[in-house]
Amino acid sequence: MPSADEAREIATDAYVYAYPLVIMELTRRKSTNVPQATTTMAAPVNQFAHLAAFPDAKFTDVVRPNADTLYSSMWFDVTKEPLVISLPASDGRYYLLPILDMWTEVFTSPGSRTTGNSAQTFALAGPDWSGTIPEGIDFVRSPTGMGWIVGRTNTAGPADYEAVHRFQRAIRTAPLSTWGKEAPPPPGSVNPAWKSDKPPIEQVEEMDAPAFFALFSEIVKANPPHDVDYPIFDRMQRIGIVPGEPIDPARLAPEAQHAISDAKAPALQRIAASFHGSGQFVNGWRTNYTAVGTYGADYTHRAGVAYAGLGANTIEDALYPTALVDADGKPFDSRRRYVIHFDKAELPPVRGFWSLTMYNERQLFAENPINRYAIGDRDKLTYNPDGSLDLYVQRDSPGKDKEANWLPAPASGPFTMNLRLYWPKSQALDGTWKAPVVKAVGAM
Repeated sequence: MPSADEAREIATDAYVYAYPLVIMELTRRKSTNVPQATTTMAAPVNQFAHLAAFPDAKFTDVVRPNADTLYSSMWFDVTKEPLVISLPASDGRYYLLPILDMWTEVFTSPGSRTTGNSAQTFALAGPDWSGTIPEGIDFVRSPTGMGWIVGRTNTAGPADYEAVHRFQRAIRTAPLSTWGKEAPPPPGSVNPAWKSDKPPIEQVEEMDAPAFFALFSEIVKANPPHDVDYPIFDRMQRIGIVPGEPIDPARLAPEAQHAISDAKAPALQRIAASFHGSGQFVNGWRTNYTAVGTYGADYTHRAGVAYAGLGANTIEDALYPTALVDADGKPFDSRRRYVIHFDKAELPPVRGFWSLTMYNERQLFAENPINRYAIGDRDKLTYNPDGSLDLYVQRDSPGKDKEANWLPAPASGPFTMNLRLYWPKSQALDGTWKAPVVKAVGAM
């Protein structure tokens, strides 16, 4: 048995390691606990939920959502047989369809950047499946039996909804055994114990560490670790956490019992610190240029991304500079007014598009008088005569003449913002381009 100090270290490391899998499972439960597909983010397993409109302030399914694209979300289960997915031609419209395993690794990402805009069909199979795939269907193997497809389709505001809906409706899915047959999808089931109005990260925060590890041990059976993970599995077993087996506190040594019970607080502190401390910090913006969606054994970074942006794209698909403080190094406060000035040459360099999104202290959208949660290059912005751009960040209107460039802040409390650069150019990926400072210009 390790010493008390070592046991605490192992338990904390194990909590950080397990965090993304538990967050994914709680998100999966929240998103699949419905009898039929919805136009929000909920649908039975192996069925797409196509978002009909941008999320609003009532949306709590995932933290830091976007208001740039209409989501097409599906939680898949391919433990028994492959799932066939057919994508229509997008007629030049930018889209991406990253596919995550239950550990939040993006193992493939079909879409405009990678596979183009032509029609395509592929079969998604579990880690142990063997068999024959019909000719003309590509084969993709998932490292875990379950996972999440979180597609995003470029949407230029509400006037563009119907065109995007046509693309979404043309996406087809079916188990391999029924592919090509007219078989309606089976109805979903509702588990009353899974109902919650709280975001998954808040559910985890309310869960004690023994319950957290018990859930982890249950769901890891269908979602095996990656090869690189076996050393941490061996360490867990030294304190009695055997993935795939129930945890019996009565059979644990006292040092292990205390270590497991006390793991939550230091682990969550480390995870939150990873979000706030990872990447490069320039001009008040934190930008992570390291791999997102492919983490290897960097479990703290992986947990930080799950905490702050579950389902985040790879950096080649999207870059997410996060504004944390103003030009004076002070956290953003809804009682103050701010301006972001982009010189013409400073505008975000993208092949897709860019936006700036507002988040309240819960990492969700905040209600505001014009129901605007993001602003970007597809909006009817007012540029200065020299081609530069000023964006106004404050809770009240900056005046009618400036409202086209207004990103409303929450009514009260702190906030943060995310730039999103879809299909970023090389100067964004290598750090040559940097987001400008956010200047405080007065109090409300």
